[in-house]
Amino acid sequence: MSIKFGTAGVPLSSKEASTEAGILRIRELGMDAMEVEFVHGVRMKEDKALKTGGTAKKECVSLSCHAPYYINLNSSETEKVEASKTRIIHTARIARILGAGSIVFHPAFYSGDTSDTVLARVVKELSDVRQELDQEGNQVILRPETTGKPSQFGDLGETIKIAQEVPGVLPCIDFSHLHARANGQFNSYDEFCAILEQTAEGLGEKWTSNAHFHISGIEYGPKGEKRHLVLQEADLKFREILKACLSFGIQGTVICESPKLEEDALILQKAYLELNS
Repeated sequence: MSIKFGTAGVPLSSKEASTEAGILRIRELGMDAMEVEFVHGVRMKEDKALKTGGTAKKECVSLSCHAPYYINLNSSETEKVEASKTRIIHTARIARILGAGSIVFHPAFYSGDTSDTVLARVVKELSDVRQELDQEGNQVILRPETTGKPSQFGDLGETIKIAQEVPGVLPCIDFSHLHARANGQFNSYDEFCAILEQTAEGLGEKWTSNAHFHISGIEYGPKGEKRHLVLQEADLKFREILKACLSFGIQGTVICESPKLEEDALILQKAYLELNS
């Protein structure tokens, strides 16, 4: 299967809430990926990460990690920028021990600055992060995520530009966020193809062979994202997304952030397999 499917965090039906139990449940369900959620802080110790990573390797479950929410590389306060960089680095270090290939994070807020100003700042700070990780031999891919509100830095073009400027960076394209950010646009096969085409043209084979997506239902309004929804209760045309991915020969991972985590992840996987048969 060219695209692996999994959940954002431990499946709800897992016997325990631990990451290791979640990996075992993912395998039982017939899926191949899981995103480890460090959204409220990286609280996993190195020995635990090593054991958990061993389980993932044994079960052939690909891991990624989501860094803490408290990241803003465009803060006017130097200490907040430094703390943001530390959170990314800490996540990447644990991700490496886990054997995770990528870490996802929300890069910045505009805070009244222009897109170009924020982009330059994010590129500078992420370059510092990348340099420190590279010196450690840490090749975990940093994935700034397309964001769900117009007040958040991270539309598709901005996210692609970061990846063009900083080696070792590729986007996490959250289709739900792009749909919400545009108050209902980006919801047809042609529009999804345009998203993939723009990204492929900007980043080439290194992205098309290693893409990372988030998909869930989403509630939105003029100010963008409100909350994640179950796929069947939302208007996102997820089958058209998967059809577009197949048309472009995309390889990579789809992570589902729905309130019904594994239920909707399995719906996505089933739809992909049907379209691909």
